[in-house]
Amino acid sequence: MAPHGEVWVFAEVEEGRIADVSIELLGKGRELADTLGVRLGAMLLGKGVRPLAGALHAHGADVVYLADHDALAMYRTLPYARWIIDLAAAKKPEIVLYGATPTGRDLAPRVASALKVGLTADCTDLQIGEYESGGRLFSRKLLQVRPAFGGNVIATIVSPEVVPQMATVREGVMHVPPAADGRAGELCEIDFAPAPEDELVRVLEHHAQERRVNLRGAPIIVAGGYGMGSAESFKLLHDLAATLNAAVGASRAAVDAGFIHHDHQVGQTGTTVRPKLYIACGISGAVQHRAGMEESQKIIAINRDPEAPIFQIAHYGIVGDALEVIPRLIKALKGAM
Repeated sequence: MAPHGEVWVFAEVEEGRIADVSIELLGKGRELADTLGVRLGAMLLGKGVRPLAGALHAHGADVVYLADHDALAMYRTLPYARWIIDLAAAKKPEIVLYGATPTGRDLAPRVASALKVGLTADCTDLQIGEYESGGRLFSRKLLQVRPAFGGNVIATIVSPEVVPQMATVREGVMHVPPAADGRAGELCEIDFAPAPEDELVRVLEHHAQERRVNLRGAPIIVAGGYGMGSAESFKLLHDLAATLNAAVGASRAAVDAGFIHHDHQVGQTGTTVRPKLYIACGISGAVQHRAGMEESQKIIAINRDPEAPIFQIAHYGIVGDALEVIPRLIKALKGAM
């Protein structure tokens, strides 16, 4: 397959490993590339990152474009963007995808602006399809799906006349493909030349703080909403979570009310999760929250309002006050142990 028209994924590096969102994007990128009949490429930048190319090949990349240089040890917008802009101008990929992380949200607009192409942010789905405008039919185009107007509608955005088509994709919305150990691919090292303007921004210190909770990796999540009433009532959720060996999540309303830290937020502006079991307590089920948890394997909803939207997607529903139901549930679970 010819290199022109490839699908590319920006491979973000976190603490010496490929970020989860980049692995997710390789899975979706593989689907898009196969549909178009082109190669899947990954862009890998950093210092001492050459050994990570194997993981990118294992997760679907046909070719890894590598820039390994001391000046790329820490992410900085200018050198990273310049390398990608030059590479894209030379290779002319059809599609370029980034994770909607702080790095991706900083890098992608810079590249899109320089290449004078469109960029759709925070996509939740990507497909290849047709688009008709002004009597013209555009085929084999990237349909970029994302929530709009506060999550009240789902918009499909198309950039039909320019390439590359670019998008950032939210973490956790794409399935992680299994690694194909031993899968081979091409490694294409592209020279990186530092420029004086790179020094306009320097990284003087780097401080990393671990998240309070790993929601994406939790098989069971007990989540609370504004209906829990207070931060004090959230202690019941922690008790239930401890009984089930689960993580504690929350709706945006509960986070905004100060009941719990933002790291626990599930939904459109929080973390997207797919646990085996999701227990929603005092959560009404606004579309913004459902967007982040509706693919859970089993959903149990506890709410006083029998008309609450959360019951529309729940597999099991309990109509009642969560402050009364949860203690009984904890007692029943402990009694069964």
